[in-house]
Amino acid sequence: MSTLTVLPHAELCPQGARIEAKPGISICDALLDAGIAIEHACEKVAACATCHVYVRQGASSLNQPDDEEEDQLDAAWGLEAASRLACCAKIGQADVTVELPRHTRNLARE
Repeated sequence: MSTLTVLPHAELCPQGARIEAKPGISICDALLDAGIAIEHACEKVAACATCHVYVRQGASSLNQPDDEEEDQLDAAWGLEAASRLACCAKIGQADVTVELPRHTRNLARE
């Protein structure tokens, strides 16, 4: 098991979180399983960039982004070098720390 650490986010995870995650699970699924309501408007098929996260530690243990993810990331709000789509980023053997952006492409949460 790896530990997914979520830095505090005012709305989605005010206290932050530490989640035990099996290698191979996506960051999005790990967050949702832990009750953290990350946006995923396209139902996790890498078509919307609403599940954008910043990987602050452990990026080298994640799978490499593919062309589809890279294309969608271009539309993410607040894109950084550490940006990944949580639906595409699969947790590896090492611990990972993520930060949830303050905003997403979605103008209204459903």
